[in-house]
Amino acid sequence: MTLETLAPATDLDADAFDDSVLASLGADDYVFKVWGGDWCGDCQRQLPEFGAALAAAGVPDDRIEAYPVVKGPNGKEGELVEEYGVELIPTVVVESSEGEELARFVEEEDVSIAEFLARQLSDVEATA
Repeated sequence: MTLETLAPATDLDADAFDDSVLASLGADDYVFKVWGGDWCGDCQRQLPEFGAALAAAGVPDDRIEAYPVVKGPNGKEGELVEEYGVELIPTVVVESSEGEELARFVEEEDVSIAEFLARQLSDVEATA
């Protein structure tokens, strides 16, 4: 199963995003772990833009891990859902190349996924 909603929106390019957001997402060797469902309205609305932001930031495909989620009788089910405590989708976890969690987006915020994670990653970089 794939997560088709993570495919970059075709109507967005690098000019659609703030340069600082792209710089934060593209910095270092971050690994982006994305849980979502093609059936989920929040995912359909947010993930194509996030996919476009990752593409515009030059994040290579081998650093983007998509985990499709299904509705189960006891909540969300899918690969690594329990290990990462995923209850709401979309959920995006950003890890360092060593596997340390640096930032997390869960379901909905007042800004886009890309902007929200860029703010968190900027804070991490500022304290490093």
